[in-house]
Amino acid sequence: MRERAPGGALASNVEVTAATAQRGDIIQLGGHAYRVKDLFQLPQAAKQVVFESGELLTIHTRTRLVAVRMVRRR
Repeated sequence: MRERAPGGALASNVEVTAATAQRGDIIQLGGHAYRVKDLFQLPQAAKQVVFESGELLTIHTRTRLVAVRMVRRR
């Protein structure tokens, strides 16, 4: 599903894994939306996700999350 967002960007729901997570993704966990601030590579292809609010989340290769990703139109 894609929707227009302010500024000409498109908001798209995407499945996020440790391999595909990106800065700026908005991930909903426990009814709260968290924006990804940074990502750090961990052993065995896992990643530590740092959210703008300061929380940390470790995702492993089998972790699947749904995120909203803003895509700029050119």
